[in-house]
Amino acid sequence: MPLVTITLAKREPATSPEKKAQLIAGVTDLLVATLGKRAEDVVVLIEEVDPDNWGQGGITATELRRRRAKTSNQKDTTP
Repeated sequence: MPLVTITLAKREPATSPEKKAQLIAGVTDLLVATLGKRAEDVVVLIEEVDPDNWGQGGITATELRRRRAKTSNQKDTTP
């Protein structure tokens, strides 16, 4: 029984239940096509990680997003 875990960073707006269902279906289809597994045997878990609970380059994801948003806003207002 294949067990696939997908880790997503929580975002605003949140990933919709419909998008998660599409992701589960797509991963299942991939394992059926690639490994010849039965769809009913494929288990897909989606974990969402709060941006305060991970980071990159020594900075939390929350802070990275804040900085990127600030940079994007500055570029948008430049003539």
